[in-house]
This record gives sequence, structure tokens and C-alpha cells, in this order.
Amino acid sequence: MLNKLDGGSFKVGDGRLSGYMAVALAVLSFFGVIAFHFPEYLTTPQLRQSYDVNVIRHVMFVALVISGSLGLWNIIRNVNKRAAVIAWCFISVTIALGGHRVEVGDFPDNTPYLGLDWFILDLLGSTLIFVLIEKLFPFRKQPVLRPEWQTDLQHFLINHLIIGFALIAGNQFVNVFFGWAVSDAIQSSVQQLPWLGQLFLVLLMADLVQYTLHRAYHEVPFLWRFHSVHHSVESMDWLAGSRQHIAELIVTRCFVLTPIFVFGFEKSVIDAYIIIVGFQAVFNHANVNINIGWLRYILVTPQFHHWHHASDKAAIDRNYAAHFSFIDYILKTAVTGESKWPKAYGIVGGGMPQGWLKQQFYPWLKRRKLVK
Repeated sequence: MLNKLDGGSFKVGDGRLSGYMAVALAVLSFFGVIAFHFPEYLTTPQLRQSYDVNVIRHVMFVALVISGSLGLWNIIRNVNKRAAVIAWCFISVTIALGGHRVEVGDFPDNTPYLGLDWFILDLLGSTLIFVLIEKLFPFRKQPVLRPEWQTDLQHFLINHLIIGFALIAGNQFVNVFFGWAVSDAIQSSVQQLPWLGQLFLVLLMADLVQYTLHRAYHEVPFLWRFHSVHHSVESMDWLAGSRQHIAELIVTRCFVLTPIFVFGFEKSVIDAYIIIVGFQAVFNHANVNINIGWLRYILVTPQFHHWHHASDKAAIDRNYAAHFSFIDYILKTAVTGESKWPKAYGIVGGGMPQGWLKQQFYPWLKRRKLVK
């Protein structure tokens, strides 16, 4: 079976898929051992309280075994030996640094940090879940490593590494500009609501804030230059949603955190909200065709959000909501009367360079105006 992969042909049995898997697992294991050595700087405080280090050790051991086996199998078959050698180099360094046996002692909890553990766990989890979903219920037939995947993986990595900075910036923003709005009476009333009521309220409030901000990104030319980075992806899948300018990521995080902070929802509600947001942000960009019937007029689906990314004329500046599609239908910004799926994605006329660094600089450069 032939597929297109990064501009070339991909054939099952040529060693490329096994080679990529070997390298990916070896690199993630290497990152893992580095995080074991410097947990105070490379792990997320909120996250490390939730997982079992011994489980992570077993996962790393299994990853090393699978990576080494795939690399050795490619060498024996004399296919894609370059990837096998790269994988074994990372495996050797990881083992030399202690591998899954590195002891983690006590360390301070208030140091500046990069979310390397969040990147590793989320990449593994997202790959296992969403690649499977995309293969079971695909909209378009496309390879796992579709064009532009390298750029989006760079965004995925950087966005996870700066999660600590984004949270600090968001908390500071809310405290400075909206601290005055905090009311014990209001927070007490909110916390007396049923749990599901709180969850619906936090999702609705966050979505209304995001809708307003999202619409501004499209309708204000200066803001559009930053948001156009997100819209420049031309092949939609679970990784496509990661493409985002850092300035937009931080600004959006600051404003969306505001209603959560002001209304004081229960911690379990916030935890559930974070899980839903994380899943939906990835799922809505996925190459998935799932029909939920009339619920599509209430909830945002991949089909709904794909139209937001479409370059079809009818899709320009439409479908802003992140959770509840009824917001767009009520405010008359939903795509209606079109075929089920758009024909093409990206910015009309192109113009966006590839690569994370170039895309971060692009909005600041005096180039021709990007067409929506």
C-alpha cells in the first residue's frame, strides 16, 4: 500500500515506519532520563503530583525495549539503517545516564521549570489515542506523518515546555487586572451549584471569552497576523492544533483563565474542565469523521472546526466557538448551507513560512498582507 509521506512514497515494509517509531521512543526515553536527573527544572509541579514515578519507569523501560528491537530488526533486514543507528545512539546515551533506574530524591518545589514531562506524556498519550481514532474513523486518507508535521511537532514541543511560563503569566494577569472582581459571595453561590452545573458554566463562560477573543483575532488586522500562524496549516490532523504563535497562546490563556479565577469553581470542576479542553482542542483538529447527529448544533465537532480552518470562501471568519457550536448559530457566525466538509485548508494565497522560529517572527515583519 502506497502513501505520500513528506513528499516521497511510503511503502509498508520499507522500514520507515518502524524506524520513525524507534527514533521517537528513543528520543522520548532520553528526555525522560534527563527529567529524572533534573526534576525540579524539567517537570511540572501540578502534573508530578498526579503520576506514579514507578509507572513512568516501567513505561520508559518498555519504550527502550521496543525502540531497540525495532532498530535491531531494521538492521537485520537492511532497511532504514540510518534511523536504527540514531535510535540506538539515543538508547545508549539514555542507558549510560541511568535509564529507568535513576533515583529521584527530594527537591525544591518552587523553582522555575520547563514542562518536559508534560510534553513526553502528552505526546505518547495523544499519539496512541488520536492516531488510532484517525485510522478507525478517517475523513481523508492521509499518512500519520503528513506534510508539515515537523513544524507542528516543533510547536507541540515548545508549547508544552513553556506551560509553566504561560500559567505564571496568566495568574499574574488575572490577579493584577481582575482581582477587584473577586467576590466571596459570588464564589460561594457558584460552589453551591450542582457539579454538572458548575462544569457547564465554566465551559460556557470560557467559550464566550474565547469566542470574543477569537473573533477579534480574525477581524482586527494586527491580531490576525498572529492568528494566521494557526490558520496556515494545510493538512488537518490531531497535531495541527498545536500550531500557534506564542503571543496568541499566552494572551488567550490569560483571558480564558479570568472567569475561572473570578467565579471560584471547585477544584474538581476545574480539573474536569482542563481534561475536556485538552481533549477537545486536539480532537476538533483531528482527521476524524464522526456523526453525532443533531448534537452538532450544540457541541463543536471536528467537522464544525474544520470549516473554521477552511480556505473556502464560505468559511472565512466563521465557526469561532471552541466547545459549544450553538454560540455561533445564535450569533449567526456559523457556516450553513455548505457541503459536509471543506475542500481545502490554510490561508488563501499562502505566504506563511515553515518552521517554528520563522513563524514566530513572521507577524512582526513587514510583509504583504495575508489574505484570510
